[in-house]
Amino acid sequence: MARTAAGEPARIPAAHVAAVSIGNALEFYDFLTFSLFAVYIAGAFFPGANPTDKLFASLATFWAGFLTRPLGAMVLGPLGDRIGRKPAMLFSFVLIGVGMLGLALTPTYARIGLWAPVLAVTFRLVQGFALGGNVGPTTAYMLEAAPPGRRGFYAAFQYTSQGVAVLGSAVMGWALSRLLSPHDLAAWGWRVAFLVGVLIVPFGLWLRNRLPETLHAATPEAARARVAILPHARVVACGFLLLVSGTIVTYVNIYTTTYALDSLHMAANVAFGAGIVSAAAIVVFSTLGGWLSDRIGRKTVMLWPTLAAVAVSWPVFWLIVHHPGPLTLYLGEGLISALASFCAAPVIVSLTEGLPAQIRSGGVAIVYALAISIFGGATQFVLAKAIHATGDPMAPGWFLTAAFALGLPAILAIRESAPAKLGLGTLGLIEPAYPA
Repeated sequence: MARTAAGEPARIPAAHVAAVSIGNALEFYDFLTFSLFAVYIAGAFFPGANPTDKLFASLATFWAGFLTRPLGAMVLGPLGDRIGRKPAMLFSFVLIGVGMLGLALTPTYARIGLWAPVLAVTFRLVQGFALGGNVGPTTAYMLEAAPPGRRGFYAAFQYTSQGVAVLGSAVMGWALSRLLSPHDLAAWGWRVAFLVGVLIVPFGLWLRNRLPETLHAATPEAARARVAILPHARVVACGFLLLVSGTIVTYVNIYTTTYALDSLHMAANVAFGAGIVSAAAIVVFSTLGGWLSDRIGRKTVMLWPTLAAVAVSWPVFWLIVHHPGPLTLYLGEGLISALASFCAAPVIVSLTEGLPAQIRSGGVAIVYALAISIFGGATQFVLAKAIHATGDPMAPGWFLTAAFALGLPAILAIRESAPAKLGLGTLGLIEPAYPA
């Protein structure tokens, strides 16, 4: 953490944490916009007359963006531990802007042939590298800037800002679908959403460049000291499993826009409305979950919403499929997103404060990127394949039920890390965590 001249921890103003959150939202907006416009991108960059094959190609390109996330995490995450959180955040933001601009300007397959999908995949790889290196430094910064009793609330803005990004993408998609004809939206309208992301990159760079550093640079020997990972294996393993569970849920939810268009054959403005509902739930309930985890413990906030989600995921999609319409789609998507978001913040907080500062940025970045790249990137492609191969539109309900259930053993096994709960013990499930 930053220090005063007397060597005491300096208070990082909440406005600086807000600036990190805004930058994070801009970066995730750039990355997630591709998913919401997958149907239209498929028509622009991939050959063939079969819309289903083109959708699969587009989702595979979305998946490609996850392949380089571990590489970005291994390069930029540890960089945040060596030279500071701020330089790593700045570099990742520049790269995300390059990838976004490249996608926005790539000509269609009809104009440049195979170069179109090649360039699209290349720019997705750049975006994935940048985002993989972003999560560790930003999460470490949010936690280190917080007073000990408010770490859950501060670090929750990692997910709250992602919700803002999804909300921005969904609102953009909804607005474009209302303003443009279906032909214009497919032909060029989707590029507007990408270009808006490019235009706000300089603003994000300006915000991040004004930030103070939270990594204490006055003791370089401590920063260079090797930290054994074995004592932290438990928190890493539990954090990884919980992130796998959460990322499958997240990308099933994000797929809902494409699902409503491709499987339920709803109008574009209705489909993008589902994204707005989901994103609004992420913003509200991620923040609430982080705040509450400071008061009643990380484990409690993770456990009960997860149990509820296991119980309701399949029935929710049964209602959506058998009674299709905006009301069931929005209510169902809102409920699932609220439950998932409520327990998301305590997951990232538990992982981050369970690791010492010397490996916090790199550790969080690598664990997060591996979970997301292996499972998150594949989720939408596998889900679309499952729906089309089986003809069963209930596939998202099965995916969600299994994903939520996957996280339950890790919730019970992970150590409690909320300062308010340490040492209290509840039903034998809470043990003291490693000191942050």
